[in-house]
Order: sequence, then structure tokens, then C-alpha cells
Amino acid sequence: MIATLISHACILIQSRDTTVLTDPVFFDYLWEECNVQCPSIDLDRAKLPKVDILNISHRHQDHFDIRTLAYLAGGADILAPDAVVLAPRDEILLEVLRELEFKNVNVVEDFKTLEIKGLTLTPTPSLNKQDYFPEHGLLIHDGEVTLWNQVDTIVSPDIIKYMHRLYGQLDFAHVRYLPLLEGNFSFHNALQLPMEEYGSFLKVATACRPKFAVPGSAGFKYRDEFGFLNQYSFPTTQEQFLRDLADFCPDINSSVFYPGDRAVITREGVEIQKAASDFVKIRENDGHKVEFKPVAEVPPIRTQTKDKTEHEKQWQEVVDFIENRFVELLVAKKAVQSWVDWKVAYQLEVFGQDGSEIWCLDFAGEDADIIKGRIGKINLYEGIACSELYSLIKNETSWDYVGINGQYRTFKDIYRVRLGEFEHWTKVDKKFPQPLTEVFPAGAEMDRAKFLRDVKRWKGKSVV
Repeated sequence: MIATLISHACILIQSRDTTVLTDPVFFDYLWEECNVQCPSIDLDRAKLPKVDILNISHRHQDHFDIRTLAYLAGGADILAPDAVVLAPRDEILLEVLRELEFKNVNVVEDFKTLEIKGLTLTPTPSLNKQDYFPEHGLLIHDGEVTLWNQVDTIVSPDIIKYMHRLYGQLDFAHVRYLPLLEGNFSFHNALQLPMEEYGSFLKVATACRPKFAVPGSAGFKYRDEFGFLNQYSFPTTQEQFLRDLADFCPDINSSVFYPGDRAVITREGVEIQKAASDFVKIRENDGHKVEFKPVAEVPPIRTQTKDKTEHEKQWQEVVDFIENRFVELLVAKKAVQSWVDWKVAYQLEVFGQDGSEIWCLDFAGEDADIIKGRIGKINLYEGIACSELYSLIKNETSWDYVGINGQYRTFKDIYRVRLGEFEHWTKVDKKFPQPLTEVFPAGAEMDRAKFLRDVKRWKGKSVV
């Protein structure tokens, strides 16, 4: 069996006459066009072998890239005519695949083994409770060796024990290593290596105890004007993880694994052939651009709309929304009781091409009207670019973009004082409600609209 890393979580796995492609991402940009592949790659699509099995682990946009999927479904001559698509039981993801006209879509179930073209494929479950949609890892066995692609899944000792019961010691594992801090900057969350999560990655690799492990599923960076976030989002590296793994469990052989590297997996062991692929190679080794320094210079929020006339139009619509509709929408939300109970003094700051304007709401007062300008000490703040708020109002974007691109920022200092009593918000299992995220809630409806916009954009389009 040979596994070649194309980029990020996209792996081409070849065994005898069968080829598996996982979570394909061929192009820049990705993830709402905030990100690009890192390291950047040159992919010669004409040299890709015919793909017999396409596996999609879940619908995060760095794994479920609509542009690449539209390309594969649209006559790219990469998928074999009888190619099988493996997908989770996710109605939005399955709807997108139908819209793109994929055939032979097989909905997978946890640990329900599939026999396809000489391979035994076993989806492994995830205990991830952060997302409302399913995801899976994948075990691939060709009669001689077994590979496990963990992707982004969270697994327990019982899951690993069952994997061992099925296949014994795994020959090769593509394991999680990087706790991504996407959104932590914008939502004023901790900007440091999350020790418990990182430690869990070492423990999973050790419990899995494969003959050989490589770090996986983290090969992108923020692009251009969003580039400052690279120093706030990626708190470790492949090299550091492997040093830590060697100290934590010296029995596991391991190597870094970058685009163009091939892992030749046999019963005798694993050989990593660096930059050996004939269809993908690193264009620029720009990993230094994601060096973690969460004290680096931060540019101010600024609207992304460059055209002055268009910006003025957007600004007027945003102001009209804030001053005439915002309060009415807020008081209809259940969260209003929390804002009143905790005596929230809220400020919304909207940033244009030249500066910003401020509106406030004092939930401790008698007046529920929006107040233009400052009201003194605030304890809940949302700052947002005019372009992003306009797009939310028009249902043309999602929090998957707004929440990670640095053009929305928030903080909160929530407490209340009663006679002889001081209390502050401490619930770690429940987020304090934010006015904008209440009015424009993330969830299935927003996600579906986002993906179908991408389908409309990319379906049937030619690719250079």
C-alpha cells in the first residue's frame, strides 16, 4: 500500500489495482477563501491515477471543498466510471453531492465494514460534540496491511480497542497533532497551546500504538490580508509533535509527512519517500509564515469593500438595520432575559473605510432603545466590519467566514452585584449569548445556504 499526501487531509492511497482519495482539496483558495494550502503545492491533475473510492469524512470546508468536488464530478476524468463515494449520514452534505450529480454514494455507518474492489474499509466514529454533524475516520485494509486516517475525529480507548480487535496492530496511522485555534482571536478566547487537548493527541497515538505514525490534517494558512492570524492560530508543528511523541511513547516509529511525500507500507515496515510523488510537489516551503506568536501586531478591523460607492450603499443599509430593526429582533430572543439578568451594557462598533461608529444598548436600564454613541463602561462588545455585517443581513455569508477572518471581534466581562454578593459568569459548558450571533444564528440553515451558494458558483465551471 502506498499513501501520498496531496495537501492537508487529502491523501491518495493506492493498493494493488484500487485507489482511494480522501477529503480532496486541489485548489486555492479554501474555507470561504480565507485560507490557502501551506506549504503551497503544484498538483499535476493529469497524472493522478483513476480514483475508485472517494471518501469524505465530514463537511468542514477544509475537507469538503465544493470547488474540488465540482471539478471531480464535472467530467475531470479522475474518478473511475464506477467510483464509489463514501459519505457520512449528513443531510446537507448528501444534498450537495446530489446537486453536484455524484453517483454511487454510499452512506457509511460507524464500524460497519465495506468490501469494495479488494479493500476492506471500516469507518471509525468520532466523539466530537462541538459540531452538530457527523464525521468519521477510516481504516483501510488490503489483506496485508492496515492504514488508519484519523482526520479530525475524537476517539476513546474503547474505540481504539475495537480497532485493534478488528485488525491488530495498525501498520500506519495518520494522526491528529494540531489543536487549531481558529476563531479564538475573534472571540477573545485563550491564545495558547490547549494543554489538555494536545495531551489527548499524544495519548491517542500511544493507545493506538501503530507501527508507524505521521501527523495529519493540518496543511493550510491564512492568506494575504488575513495573514496576521497565522501567528494566532497554529500553536505547534509536525516536528514538535513528533519530538513530544518520541518522549511520550518511544516505541512508535514516526516521520513528518508533507505534500509529495509517499509512505510505502508493507508487512516489513514503512518507508517514507520524501518528495517522491510524480503528480504533486511543494511549490514553496512557507511553513515559517505560521509561526505561533500570539502577541504580534494586529491590524484594525476594516470593511472588505473597496469600492467607495458600494461601501456607502452597504453602510446605509447597515445603519438602517441597526437603528430600525436590531432591537426588535433582539427582544424577541430568549437570550434577552440573560442580558437583563446580568445587567449587560452592550456596544456594537461597525468599521467602515475610514473609522467606525458605535451604538449601545443598556440592558440594566429602563429604555430598550438603541443609543448612538458611547454609554460608559461596557461588559459585552462586538466589533465588525461593515462588509461582514451587511453580508449577514443579506444572508450572503456565514459565521464560518465572519468568525475566523479577524474582521469580527468580541469580548465580555459578565458579572453582577447584589447585596453582599458578587457573581461572575463561569459556565464553561455554555457560551454567553452574543447579540449578533443570536440575530444571525449559526446552524443548519446558514450552513446549507453557504454550501449551495458554492455549488451554484462552481458547478459546471471549467478549471484552468
